[in-house]
Amino acid sequence: MSNPKLTLFPISTTINMKGQLCVQKLPLTDLAAQFGTPLYVYDIATLHHQIAAYRDGLASYPAASQLTYASKAFLNTALASLLDQAGLGLDVASLGEIFIGKEGDTAAKMHWHGNNKSRADLDLALIFEVGCIVIDNLTEAAMLRQFAQEKGKKIKVWLRINPDVAITTHHQYTVTGTAESKFGLTLDEAHDLALQLIAPESPLDLAGLHVHIGSHFMEAEPVAQAMARLFELAAQLQQSHGWVMREFCPGGGWGVPYHPDDAPMPITPFVQSLVQAVMQQCAHHQLTLPTLILEPGRSLIAPAGIALYTVGGRKTAGKSRPQISIDGGLADNPRPALYQAKYTAMLANRAHDAESETVRVVGPYCESGDILIQEVPLPLAEPGDILAVPVSGAYHLSMSSNYNGSLRPAVIFIKDGEAKRVQYRQRLEDLLEGQVNPYR
Repeated sequence: MSNPKLTLFPISTTINMKGQLCVQKLPLTDLAAQFGTPLYVYDIATLHHQIAAYRDGLASYPAASQLTYASKAFLNTALASLLDQAGLGLDVASLGEIFIGKEGDTAAKMHWHGNNKSRADLDLALIFEVGCIVIDNLTEAAMLRQFAQEKGKKIKVWLRINPDVAITTHHQYTVTGTAESKFGLTLDEAHDLALQLIAPESPLDLAGLHVHIGSHFMEAEPVAQAMARLFELAAQLQQSHGWVMREFCPGGGWGVPYHPDDAPMPITPFVQSLVQAVMQQCAHHQLTLPTLILEPGRSLIAPAGIALYTVGGRKTAGKSRPQISIDGGLADNPRPALYQAKYTAMLANRAHDAESETVRVVGPYCESGDILIQEVPLPLAEPGDILAVPVSGAYHLSMSSNYNGSLRPAVIFIKDGEAKRVQYRQRLEDLLEGQVNPYR
């Protein structure tokens, strides 16, 4: 009987005759031996599969549409190039993400988020020719208008609106569309600001509206509710001042299953529900269909990634379950500590072996919270075994640190049956970069 955990691994994952987990027929144990662990392996076929699912959902939309990847999930130069080749834009939230992302030649297709952009940020964004700036608050709007006037340049903007709509996510920190959120303009603020921006003398080009109410959610209805509030605003502005919303972005945030107990979360039906909601709102308010822009991150890249670790020691503490230690955890994946995220795992070198015990998996860092998996059934794990954790492509490396002087892992992309290193493991010398010692 097939292990249900396999459904969480990339679509190219198989088990060979030796009982080794493989991606595109390449044994993960061989990659671990070649590049060391912790190691992050991405199956590019899975990335393209997820992109195709989004495009299938958008196929029924009769106007223009665009996929824009949420860079905060994970970004490096190789991924930026692959996304550009696939026709995706980038949702960026910092100058660092802009700088990395422009390696994919996608600056014109970027939209730039953030609730505290600076004048220096704007100067560089103009140099990099970022396509759209998303206004998050009134202070930022005033600064951006002055900046555009000084530069004598018409700058394309969206308004990020906080619709005060609740949604259930895996943790309160990932809810972004309620009144308490640090993000976005209220509907009243957005209405008054829009009137200023659509005035003929405005140096800003208000092209569209944006909303994002949460990350890793599992239901579409709250998104439709939030969208309805934005379309009502768009209709008011069109009726009173003739403004036409050319672009509309309902954000991203669709979740993925991380554990065999999680329900499947197919992408295409979710996107189709968004398409229907947009079309219904436009018909109701007699609005022209805008370009529909989606900004998925986790649901594109998380299922493509596998984290590989080497098993070390084991112990049993008191009445607790057996515990195995691995050579990574909190530093390369802080999600269990931050969000109590739940993962599963398999032994990559013994995938056919019977699961004979349930263990806790902990990392090597000097924190009691460095627990990667609270409980997972595995074969009797021994030192040197390779632990493979699926759904590791998002919000691991982008949130990683050098805690305890740890080295950030190497990253491997597997494309067309070939493994290529796209990010080197840090060296000890890299930990000293930027440091100055005037006392030596």
